[in-house]
Amino acid sequence: MHSRPDGPAHSDHAKRDAVTRLSDLPPDQAKRLAELECPDFKARPWVTGPALSQRRIAIVTSAGLVVRGENPFRGRDPDYRAIPSTVATGDLLCSHISINFDRTGFQEDWNVVFPLDRLNELAAEGTIGSVATMHYSFMGATDPVHMEPHARELAGRLKGDAVDAVILPPV
Repeated sequence: MHSRPDGPAHSDHAKRDAVTRLSDLPPDQAKRLAELECPDFKARPWVTGPALSQRRIAIVTSAGLVVRGENPFRGRDPDYRAIPSTVATGDLLCSHISINFDRTGFQEDWNVVFPLDRLNELAAEGTIGSVATMHYSFMGATDPVHMEPHARELAGRLKGDAVDAVILPPV
């Protein structure tokens, strides 16, 4: 159900084709986008620490993801679920409850909400230092006040895995 390239056989050409380019769009739309004024960020990043090529990165998503066989999120559960970096695409399920959450993207390519393939590619290229052994999911339709103690616990787990950067896919 999920499209996921299988290891090194995945070509650069296939990666390039997975991204929409201006040349793929209707001419008028491409022209309009190409002429948009883009901000010029002259400031340095506000984060400190090692270079990206030395960072260990984890995913923390709000997509309500669970590994097949584990307890799905119920209602507005404030806790999180751990997802090993070895999870197979067919074993990652979405239990997000919001009727406003369109699951189509996830069903077509799990990287939309859980970009593990992209992280593995970046690690293989040396762009990032390494990929964490565990990743995490919360239920996005939850009161943050109730989530805070679980988020603090999760921060400890991330530190224990030597994670020094996370990706927070918006869901």
